[in-house]
Amino acid sequence: MRDAYHEELDSISDSLVEMARLAGSAIGRATTAMLDADLKLAESVIAADEKVDDLQRDLETKAIQLLARQQPVATDLRIVVTSLRMSADLERSGDLAQHVAKVARLRFPDSPVPRDLQATLLEMGQLAQRLMAKAAEVIITKDVDTALQLEHDDDKMDDLHRTLFQHLMDDRWKHGIETAVDVTLLGRYYERFADHAVSVARRVVYLVTGDYVDELTEGGAPAGAAPAASPSGTDSTEPAEGA
Repeated sequence: MRDAYHEELDSISDSLVEMARLAGSAIGRATTAMLDADLKLAESVIAADEKVDDLQRDLETKAIQLLARQQPVATDLRIVVTSLRMSADLERSGDLAQHVAKVARLRFPDSPVPRDLQATLLEMGQLAQRLMAKAAEVIITKDVDTALQLEHDDDKMDDLHRTLFQHLMDDRWKHGIETAVDVTLLGRYYERFADHAVSVARRVVYLVTGDYVDELTEGGAPAGAAPAASPSGTDSTEPAEGA
């Protein structure tokens, strides 16, 4: 019975990794569709988001069944509750990739991004994909140091987002209101996608240590000081509230 229980916990973690990988792939393909005005690719990204939604629903079902049947405590309870919250971040990430693809579809046969901003949007798309790949890695490894590093990696996305607004506010902007709206939305989608990847990493820190990231950094506790919890860990410490 315990073996089956541990397999179910592992299955929840596997679903999170798959969701992260699908979301990362989606944002990469959506970026290509947007810049290349590739309608077929945009449509495939839009349709593929259903897989991420299905995975989230399946994960929620597994988690609720585990809570009802096994009544997990300590680390196991933290795994289940935190996984539910991570799945919401990952599902939203898939939605944001779909939004990028929908902008590409809306402006076909043209690209919604003017030529002088395409390099910036390409960099945002590539960075978003890398951040989500690192989030998937963190889910697998439960490495606190890597999870904390993700927050610093996100600073580059914030810089790129500010760069977009500098272009939009420039008196020399010549691409019109419609394009300005598209670029504003696209920049927001990428910035939020990165935020969700960081949120996943922060939740892994909580899952492993039982502490929030702010508590670790402000309290001076060394990153990674707490041992990584296995997906089926059963320490006797009472879980902290929230995640």
